[in-house]
Amino acid sequence: MKIGIVGLPNVGKTTVFNALTNAGAAATAYAFTSADANVGVVPVPDERLWRLHERLETPQAVPATMEIVDIPGLADGASRGEGLGNAFLAAIRGVDAVVHVVRAFENPDVAHVRDEIDPLADVELVETELVLSDFDIVERRAAKTVKAARAGDQAARKEMETLEPLLATLQEGRSARFMPREKESEPLFRELALVTERPVLFVLNVGDEAAAGGADPTAPYAGFVAWARERGDSVITLPARLEADLAELDQAEAADFRAELGVPAGGVDELIRACYDVLGYITFFTGDHKSSETRAWQLARGSTAREAAGRIHSDIQRGFVRAEVVPIEALIETGSFHAAKERGMLRVEGKLYVVQDGDVMNFRHTA
Repeated sequence: MKIGIVGLPNVGKTTVFNALTNAGAAATAYAFTSADANVGVVPVPDERLWRLHERLETPQAVPATMEIVDIPGLADGASRGEGLGNAFLAAIRGVDAVVHVVRAFENPDVAHVRDEIDPLADVELVETELVLSDFDIVERRAAKTVKAARAGDQAARKEMETLEPLLATLQEGRSARFMPREKESEPLFRELALVTERPVLFVLNVGDEAAAGGADPTAPYAGFVAWARERGDSVITLPARLEADLAELDQAEAADFRAELGVPAGGVDELIRACYDVLGYITFFTGDHKSSETRAWQLARGSTAREAAGRIHSDIQRGFVRAEVVPIEALIETGSFHAAKERGMLRVEGKLYVVQDGDVMNFRHTA
């Protein structure tokens, strides 16, 4: 799972990246000073994993992870190669979801490309460039496909039935993900790999003072929050600079500092979990009292037991016979698959079983 952090220059993308990864990537106060993407891997917080690990007494616990990419800043004209546009667009096409960082803090020492704090205007600028970039890709694909369609190619004619409304959607300035489509067109969308197909999470980067004192930090930006949620996108707030600073302290020092400032814990964990949710992922687990590890695995919601087996190894998926399933709370209570079976808490499921969040699974398979 790869998450791309995007936004205008100097909105706090690298600071958010540092808060997430504690990687110490350089954060600068001027536009276009970072041309390379920073990359880090962070664990997905899930206290159930550690409780299960402790109960099973396995040698180690392995959390699910996500890859975080801090993508170079984008500005007006990026779709035409302005600023770091080409680097931005090349990097963003490889991510599964987008964390769009929006500036919601005042700081005269940090330049703003638009000279004012206006989250909606900033987002519209970025999304316009992404839509234009996607339009160029679809237009070039349509130019080739329409020639084949005119020559009588039935597959090309069918493809144009998707490309034409997609072009119209993008020409109207709307993201591709908002275009209704038939299930049969999904392979074409995957092939096009459009940037505006990616799910989006908006992060309002607020100042330290906005995060303290218990007041709602989204209140000054209620209009933006309502706009985002109306179209189905999530919005969270994060005092990125403060969280990046706290990430460099040990846990005790960070807790004391938070208490002193009146800033609640969990902001970074909330962001990671929100990324997980944006992609529609659930977590299943593996491990028993004789296992070498307890591990959390990410899986797309709605996936089958056979698909879950493939997350572990393709050989297990190929030779899948059945899955033994115990809800995690039941396994924590009983302490082993054997004890769970004796108490009627273990189920045996086939390959079409739809995995539920919190399932602990043991796969039976042929060699």
